[in-house]
Amino acid sequence: MIPLVIVRPEPGATTTLMAARNQGLEAYAYPIFAVRPIPWVPIPRAEVDAVLLGSANALRHGGAALNDYRGLPAYCVGQATAVAAQAAGFPVARIGTGGLQQVLNAVAPEHARVLRLAGVARVPLQPPPGVTLETRTVYASVAMPMGKSLDRQLENPAVVLLHSGEAASHFDAICTAADIDRSHIRLAVIGPRVARLVGEGWARVECAELPNDAALLALASQICQDPGATP
Repeated sequence: MIPLVIVRPEPGATTTLMAARNQGLEAYAYPIFAVRPIPWVPIPRAEVDAVLLGSANALRHGGAALNDYRGLPAYCVGQATAVAAQAAGFPVARIGTGGLQQVLNAVAPEHARVLRLAGVARVPLQPPPGVTLETRTVYASVAMPMGKSLDRQLENPAVVLLHSGEAASHFDAICTAADIDRSHIRLAVIGPRVARLVGEGWARVECAELPNDAALLALASQICQDPGATP
């Protein structure tokens, strides 16, 4: 078995770390982003029918302005975001399994005026007919340099989890800057869009069957235990 390396921001890094270790994996967390709030101006609640959430970070860092919208139905990209929404006072209207566009496409007619609470780096969305989408940027993921601990970890074979396109691009860049030997690094990524951003030269790049944390960790577990299997 080879080690699993988690580079997502906190608190997600620790959550994934504990889940991986509970599965018996040798796992380590080295976040390469720090999430920070951004001041934002809310729109009147009377102009919003529902909120769209692509990350629990919007709830962690949205600040006091979120109080204007509590009680509105939330359309959530996945289960973890839905749990955070419910805890924050947003009843969950839908939980996605195939990305945020899929969630937006399923907005109910009575929720046609949607407010998206998002980060600086985000997937572009196209609202379906009859739905209007307003976006407010409430947080940013600040890229960090590769630390010495991660550099040393990547001197040996490892499986690296990549949860987003932003993470894929930054990981590619810091590995290039640190002259990391990619030939013994395997990547488990959350979807094909992310896979296209990881660069070249890796020992193996595979996509999770579904774009969620559980599927990504299941894929990583398989690679850690059988690193030489044919993709």
